[in-house]
Amino acid sequence: MPMDDIEIPQYFICPISLQIMKDPVTAVTGITYDRESIEKWLKTSKDITCPVTRQVLPSGSDLTPNHTLRRLIQAWCTMNDGDGGVDKVPTMTKSPLCKTLLKLIREFEVPGLYVNALNKLEVLAKDIERNKKSIEEAGVAKALILLLIKCYKENKTVGAEQALRILCKIWTPCSEINDLLNENHQFINCLTWILEIEIENHVVIKTLAMQAVKRVIEAANTRLLEKLKPEFVKQMLRVLKLKISQQATKSALQNLIQICLLGRNKSKLVEANTIFELIELELENPEKNISELIFNLLAHLCSCAKGRAEFLRHAGSIAMVAKRILRVLPATDDQAVCILSFISKNAATKEVLLEMLRVGAVTKLCMVNQADCPTYLKQKARGVLRLHSNLWSDSPCIAVYLSTRYPR
Repeated sequence: MPMDDIEIPQYFICPISLQIMKDPVTAVTGITYDRESIEKWLKTSKDITCPVTRQVLPSGSDLTPNHTLRRLIQAWCTMNDGDGGVDKVPTMTKSPLCKTLLKLIREFEVPGLYVNALNKLEVLAKDIERNKKSIEEAGVAKALILLLIKCYKENKTVGAEQALRILCKIWTPCSEINDLLNENHQFINCLTWILEIEIENHVVIKTLAMQAVKRVIEAANTRLLEKLKPEFVKQMLRVLKLKISQQATKSALQNLIQICLLGRNKSKLVEANTIFELIELELENPEKNISELIFNLLAHLCSCAKGRAEFLRHAGSIAMVAKRILRVLPATDDQAVCILSFISKNAATKEVLLEMLRVGAVTKLCMVNQADCPTYLKQKARGVLRLHSNLWSDSPCIAVYLSTRYPR
């Protein structure tokens, strides 16, 4: 069949050469090109930009091999080969290092050899800048994920710490890894298992596991995030409670914020007693960046009725929020006022409103209006004050403020 009569899938075509891609690579802008074409473009172009989007590419931008697309092109070319129609895309020549890495990966399947293979692989991963291309071509990250899943299925921890350490060092986003993670829950279940079990050197391995969980959550599609098991949330809260490390705490909060935005996950978090754990953690005066994440998550959870009810069940919740306003970070002020707004608009019993007055929340809202805060934040604080001014104006500490702002 003549080449002109064969309809080539559009996504097989390089936007630069307009030919079928032999070695597809994806730029940080998400556009895929043939490696030879984009590398030539980057070398000769006056401005380092993405040819399609015209976005400026950061200095030293990586080109990530698109292994999945390359296999699709290879299969399509093979199917259409013959009658002088389509030439088969040649298999890339493997570098000596790539061949060595593939040999080490094969040893992962051998019980007596995989630990030694990990030792050799860790040495190569230390020089990540020099060996990065070969590590990507050999599919080392995918092989490590599959090895960890195997450890999980066989309930064996030998080599798990080393495999996680290498994985966290070499992991770069690519379609092949994303597809693997989204096809099933095995790896997220594996990481949950690592967080749960008693294991030697637990601070290091569980901090590494939290880093890996964060990468998975960032790469996961909506379907995967909506189907996370209650055990996952339980282990995130356990990390917060045990204070394994500052980095692990931060990762746990970031993960909970990420999953909170989807489906029923908000209800799952509330039901898992997340709000109580967050308040208790904040009462211990953590670092400012941790407080910012805590208030971010609390604001999300207080946006629903169940979350507000759980928030008010904690005796120190309103007092804690009031105390942090104007004392941590601007982002924390924003979320704190947001929480008080949710409460005052949707859960404003007389008891709650008097509690806000008693613990200084109302006074802090007045201070927000007097402080050097963004206009939108002052408007939000004024909205809360105006809503319940009849009750709060009887307090001597703010009577003057309210009477001058909202004369009757």
